[in-house]
Amino acid sequence: MTILCPVDFSAASEAVVTYAATLAAGTGAELRLLHVLEPEPRPAGVPVNDVEMAQRLARYREAALAAGAQVTTTVLTGDAAHEIVEEARRHPADIIVIGAHGQTGLTRFLMGSTAETVVRTALCVTLLVKPGRPKEYRQSA
Repeated sequence: MTILCPVDFSAASEAVVTYAATLAAGTGAELRLLHVLEPEPRPAGVPVNDVEMAQRLARYREAALAAGAQVTTTVLTGDAAHEIVEEARRHPADIIVIGAHGQTGLTRFLMGSTAETVVRTALCVTLLVKPGRPKEYRQSA
């Protein structure tokens, strides 16, 4: 089983990675962390250089490894929603675990524009994780 977990380095990313890592560890799935570099201008909170991005991805990877997950990381460039869906096709994902946080409009307010597009276009199951405190997610026994 393969779990694709896109991260955007927002405040919600920690909760998403925690949830995906717990799911991966509990099922023996491979966890694929994915970050998509979008063309300029980048949103606030996104690392400004490769070193900072690598450090943040490494922290997510270490947290997932500590939870007992098998983890790989990938960085792509392009439109986030499109690249997430394509990555799930290129390396067949059984599930995409993505953060649900809003940008504009009612649907986008509830899910986030990238998440909303991924839910509509991905061929596999998509699990939306609400922003929250990652410690509240139950850990596998």
